[in-house]
Amino acid sequence: MTVVMWKPRTSRLSTLIDQPGGLSVGTAMAQAKANLDALKAEGQAIVAERIARLAALKPPGPGMDPILQLNEAYELSSAVIDAAGPFDRDDLCKAAAGLCDLIDAAEQGKAFDWRIVTVHAQALQLILSLPEDAEAARTEILANLHHMVKHKIPTIDQSPD
Repeated sequence: MTVVMWKPRTSRLSTLIDQPGGLSVGTAMAQAKANLDALKAEGQAIVAERIARLAALKPPGPGMDPILQLNEAYELSSAVIDAAGPFDRDDLCKAAAGLCDLIDAAEQGKAFDWRIVTVHAQALQLILSLPEDAEAARTEILANLHHMVKHKIPTIDQSPD
């Protein structure tokens, strides 16, 4: 019989908070926000690069494996979610998640409508280019994408918010 022992480690942050004279939770949160703000430009660049790669994907041609192309589209959409999530870009995350849902729901052996990938990539580019105060435009884009997802996957009944 083999026994695996696991010794829990405390995180560096919890150690700093628990020490006498250590950080307060408010100070730790402020430092974490400052660190995150410092990474915002890099995160935006990663998001823009992933969206550009998604937009550049071509439909699978003859002799190409459509599953590989769909997997790449899924990976790029997932990467957008991963890169945009920490920076409160829920609009980008929702749009990319819709594409992931549609790819997940694709039936094996049936042709996938590649226009779905193109439309989502264009919508992501548009959302990324909108100014921060264009909430109404973002909401409308997300509502239209959600309508398409709901049309293609009737079991999806969540609201776009």
